[in-house]
Amino acid sequence: MTANEDQEMELEALRSIYEGDECFKELSPTCFQYRIGDLGNPKAFIVEVSWPETYPETVPVVSMNTFFNNSISQPVKQSIIAKLLEEAEANLGTVMTYTLFEYAKDNQEKLMENHEPFSSAVMLSSEPNSTIVSSNNASSSKKKEKKDQLSKAQKRKLAERTDHRGELPRGWNWVDVIKHLSKTGGKDDD
Repeated sequence: MTANEDQEMELEALRSIYEGDECFKELSPTCFQYRIGDLGNPKAFIVEVSWPETYPETVPVVSMNTFFNNSISQPVKQSIIAKLLEEAEANLGTVMTYTLFEYAKDNQEKLMENHEPFSSAVMLSSEPNSTIVSSNNASSSKKKEKKDQLSKAQKRKLAERTDHRGELPRGWNWVDVIKHLSKTGGKDDD
């Protein structure tokens, strides 16, 4: 079989296997993502597998560059990719996307053993003794929204226009209604 025939068959198999699986996402006919772990799990991650032209005779491109994986350190990502590529080398010549996803699912704890969850932080400088600003401080420094202060005359005028429930009386904007109807026309002008 040619590489394209193998790719078409594997694409069909992946679609049937992962139909209805919310963890699987087909980005294109040659690029797939799979979320390993539950959404709330801090050790969950997404693996992206892309097929080159000569796949499955060559190793697919394995990536973890998704926003979902931002809390994972670069050394842990590189370790996971290295282990997945080792698995891909062992299956060279055969279709292996399903095998790679299943390997990652089965070995999630082992792959993420060095992972220490951290909150999103921004480095201010590249020096070794640099300061880190946490995103939690930004939310606490929000200013309280200021309410509009009405003058005594504005309050009196508002009270005169509204009824006891604070609602404007029916038909108060009749001039606007007439202008609107004159622009749009009446019922049917047949």
